[in-house]
Amino acid sequence: MSAPHGRRTQTPTASHTAIVGLQWGDEGKGKIVDLLTAEHDVIVRYNGGANAGHTVQVGAERYALHLIPSGILYPDKACVIGNGVVVDPEKLLQEIDTLRQRGIQVGTNLRISDRAHVVMPYHKEQDAALEEYLGAKTANARGNLSIGTTRRGIGPAYADKVRRSMAIRVGDLLDADYLRSRLHVICTLRTAELEALGVRTAPLDPDALAARYAEFGERLRPHVDDSVYALHDAMAAGRRLLFEGANASLLDIDHGTFPYVTSSNCSTLGIPAGTGVPGHAIGRVLGIMKAYSTRVGAGPFPTELDNELGQRIRERGREYGTTTGRPRRCGWLDLVAVRYSAMVCGATGIACTLFDVLSGLDEVKLCVRYRLPDGSETDRFIPDAHRLEGVEPIYETLPGWSEDVREAPDRDSLPEAARRYLARIEQVVGVPIEVVSLGPERTQTLVDGRRAAALATA
Repeated sequence: MSAPHGRRTQTPTASHTAIVGLQWGDEGKGKIVDLLTAEHDVIVRYNGGANAGHTVQVGAERYALHLIPSGILYPDKACVIGNGVVVDPEKLLQEIDTLRQRGIQVGTNLRISDRAHVVMPYHKEQDAALEEYLGAKTANARGNLSIGTTRRGIGPAYADKVRRSMAIRVGDLLDADYLRSRLHVICTLRTAELEALGVRTAPLDPDALAARYAEFGERLRPHVDDSVYALHDAMAAGRRLLFEGANASLLDIDHGTFPYVTSSNCSTLGIPAGTGVPGHAIGRVLGIMKAYSTRVGAGPFPTELDNELGQRIRERGREYGTTTGRPRRCGWLDLVAVRYSAMVCGATGIACTLFDVLSGLDEVKLCVRYRLPDGSETDRFIPDAHRLEGVEPIYETLPGWSEDVREAPDRDSLPEAARRYLARIEQVVGVPIEVVSLGPERTQTLVDGRRAAALATA
């Protein structure tokens, strides 16, 4: 990815693309990134950690990726884990080993920012202990304070990043002596914190921890790079970048349903900070949304269907977490939320995924407004969990369709009711639907209204 560090001439902004979830995650971003990888050169993760789960299906092969960008399935593409990601080295190495065992090349095509922060074992312990502590303390109180995290240590790792003196970065793993000196201080403080949370374990051993993570560092050394320069070098050389967001906009630490959010900026606003690439370099933002809504863990969900219909959607859509296996909460499509996310992210187009899941329903509903506790109505999303809990969705009801849409050759061939559903989404959100996913495989996709047959051999 290298190029001379001289004067840089940026490529046209339209050549760089961002993929971002417009709901509460699990929208099928992995498949869309895989689809668009063919027309880009470098695929970049800019936020989150191993709490993310991107699933890509190629023929009979199904790949679940957590830290490595989905573009790794293309041997001629470069993949970059940016500085905004928190990296669990053990999980990353397991992912690398699993891909190699399945015949996927992972070598110089994977670069990891030396500035990315490291998830340590004590972060996971703290994550789990804090969830248990908050859940127990507020079990009988109004408003349980536990967040419903994946307990992968993501929040505590980001918290240490902000606290600075308690943080370890990927580059630190390459210097065993420096790492050991840092951990001698950190482990003393962390042991005291864990004990205060009720974790009854032996004191953290800084020497053993340093030796173990220095070994991880040696295994990762061939991949570690200054990703900021690497990305700017790539742009200067005319290579096209594709930014792959983890989690989704309604889980953004600043713009999501706080406090039931993740610990990073997972909207497109996280790209500049998480990669060092300025926002104006991105000309296309493709927002990903399901044809319905889902959510994992705690937090308000205005359109939730906690009934037989919700269970039907869950089973048809295989709505179980890629990372945790937890069943996802399911409900009707909330266009108030999608319109808000599209606005925040600057979406220029939408990819509607899992569209086939809605086939067979007599009617389908779209939430277009909220009714507030005082009886008034609004078409504005409320990114505050406490206030959002009190809203009632106002629906438009449209006719459903019974036909199987998975093999439709183009958008015009979809049932009339299905076309009306897509058109109404575009009208309410104000952004065109460029991609419709009709099934899990690459070939079951409509791009700009037509089936992209070339994807079969991509």
